[in-house]
Amino acid sequence: MNYETLMYWHLITVVPCIFLGAYGLLAKKGTPIHKTLGKIYMVLMLITALLTLFMPADVGGRFLNHFGWIHLFSFLTIWTVPTAYTAIKKGNVKAHKRKMVLLYLGAIGIAGGFTLAPGRYLHEFFFG
Repeated sequence: MNYETLMYWHLITVVPCIFLGAYGLLAKKGTPIHKTLGKIYMVLMLITALLTLFMPADVGGRFLNHFGWIHLFSFLTIWTVPTAYTAIKKGNVKAHKRKMVLLYLGAIGIAGGFTLAPGRYLHEFFFG
């Protein structure tokens, strides 16, 4: 797949996560809808993180002529999602909550914020 195709698939998988993650953080915990939407959120976050690993960094420096600083959020997501899932399955609500809050703030908030930087597609899309 070329970069543009990967970028669109990334947007298709990450945009719902903005809303699913916000719901998961703000709504009543432990309900069937929380669990169902949470699983969808986790799967989409893993897919979106994996997609980004195939997208070379376009802004800033590169490591191995491919990865940029923003890819750290991809690796963070790939590690955090399974460990958050394992935590809740083991009944460790505190660890699950901490991981999910940090995942949302880091992967959606901070990494999402970086996508609005000059030279990136979403910056051009929103700010012309």
